[in-house]
Parts: sequence; structure tokens; C-alpha cells
Amino acid sequence: MTSVLRGVSGELDPRLLEHRRELTGYCYRMLGSSFDADDAVQETMVRAWKSLGDFEGRSSLRSWLYRIATNVCLDQLSGRQRRALPMDLSGQSWSPVEASLAAKRPAEAWVEPVLDRQVLPEDGDPAERAVARESVRLAFVAALQHLPPRQRVVLLLRDVLRWRADEVAELLDSTVASVNSALQRARATLAAVGGDPEERPLDADHRELLTRYLDAFERYDIDAFVKLLHEDATQHMPPFEMWLGSAADIGTWMLGPGSGCRNSRLMLTEANGSPAVAQWRPTDDGGHVPWALHVLEIEDGRIRHITSFLDLDNDLFARLGLPVAAPEGVAVP
Repeated sequence: MTSVLRGVSGELDPRLLEHRRELTGYCYRMLGSSFDADDAVQETMVRAWKSLGDFEGRSSLRSWLYRIATNVCLDQLSGRQRRALPMDLSGQSWSPVEASLAAKRPAEAWVEPVLDRQVLPEDGDPAERAVARESVRLAFVAALQHLPPRQRVVLLLRDVLRWRADEVAELLDSTVASVNSALQRARATLAAVGGDPEERPLDADHRELLTRYLDAFERYDIDAFVKLLHEDATQHMPPFEMWLGSAADIGTWMLGPGSGCRNSRLMLTEANGSPAVAQWRPTDDGGHVPWALHVLEIEDGRIRHITSFLDLDNDLFARLGLPVAAPEGVAVP
């Protein structure tokens, strides 16, 4: 990206770069893909750089960049089907058998993960950081995809970024009445699909749970692993349509079709406002290769849900900025 942001002197323009992270978060929520978000921010920066000399300052630079980013996202969303998570496609869980892997969809069909460090502010008001964290939860991002694109813009700018209605109306070349109506419809749709963000603070008990989770996974002690899950815990594994609907089924899967994960290397990280575990699976020659990023939802002291984004095309880790080489043992930053 930096090559397109250099002015005539060859120096980077910090006025644009200082907004990159928050714009990436905005575009990610809009598009449901960290990779599409990167492309959208790249295009936003290109357009802004080309037009910076004509920027008249009638609005703030930040607002101007959001207008450009919004137009880029709306262009990208034109004619696209919404991204989803496997549990969105079927109300019925699948059997923990290898035949369940028969149904698979391309990457473009799924909501994709994003690392917290790519989209969340490093500092600032704790309340604002909490809102930002909840607004990149997988369930919320998946629910956003149910909204028409312009309603998505309105809801994000009003409820997540706390813009005033008149500011949103100006960005969309619309009216305050139209913005308020769109916001009301968007909130109703989110409530209907269960997409209201809910704060889940990570406390000391959660950190102890994560330590036990990593230990059980590393030792492949599935009895101990299953005890860390709610009985009705769920797991899904994009790009496959299948999802598992109980702790018992998850344990059966790990001892059956998923048994190749024994002796994996693990690293704790944070993705989508949640704890996450990067996994490198062993190979026949004794090495390890990137395999999955597991995003965990914790509730009442146990794991409620596991979303396992599989790196079947050998590019997920690299594109997210995770190490391709496996750490020695369990890595806890």
C-alpha cells in the first residue's frame, strides 16, 4: 500500500495513513472479509491520494475518507451474495463423520476472520474499545451481512462509530429522516437474526480456561478438552458447510476425522474481538504446516462456540499476518 501514498517528495503522507486501521475495521464490518477490506482500504487510499490536492476541507479529512471508503464498499457489494457462517445455512447440526465434509463452498461464500490488531484501536477510551471489540464479533459481522448495503452503512456509522444522523445523511447525500428510517429497519433486522452485540469481558477466569484449553489440545487429551465446553457447544469449519452441535460430537470428531490434529503446535492470539488459537498441524515428514485459526466464544466459564477457519489453500495465515512457521510448543504472547 505504501507505494501509492508517496507524494512528490517520496515521503508517506501521515494524514492518510493514520486512519488506515479504523478504515480497515469499517470495511471489514461492511464486507465480512479481512482480505476484501484490505483491498477496499487500498483503493480508498489510492483515490484519496489522487484527490488530496483537491480536498477543500469543508469536512474533516476523516469524514472525507469514510465517504470514499463507503463508496468503495458499496461498489464491491454490488451484485454480490451475502457472506455467511455454516450455522446460518442450516438449523440442523451434522454428524461427526468424514462424509459430512462432502459439502464445501468457495472462500467468497463465508464470513472470514480478522485479527484484532488489524482493526481495533491500540488505545483510547475503554468504553469505545469495548464497542469496537463487540462490533467485530463473528456473530455480529455475519448478522450485518443480512442488511442491504446502505442500511449497513447507516447502522455502522450511527451505532458503532457514533456519528450524528446529520453527518451520516451528508455522507450518503441523503436526509436525516431517511437515515433514521434506515437505522430503524436495520436494528429490527439485526434483532430478528440475533445479531445484537453483547459484551463479554475477558477476565482472569477466562484466561485460566484458555490455558487449560491449550494444554488439553496440545496433549490431545480429548476427555479434558470436552470438559471445557458447554454440553451444547457448537463448532463449524469454513469452507465446509458442516457444523457440530454438541461437546460430545466435537470430541468424537477430534478422535475420528480430526485425529490428524494430534501433536499440533499452537499459538494464542486474538481475532474478531475474541480469544483465538492458531494451529499448525503435523505432516508426515515431521514438520508442521498452518492448518486453522480457531476463534473461541466463552460464556459462563466454558467454551460456547468454536469457529475453525481452515487454511486449506495455504494462504490464510500469510494473508492474516500469522507466522507460517510453527512455534516450538504452545506460544502464549
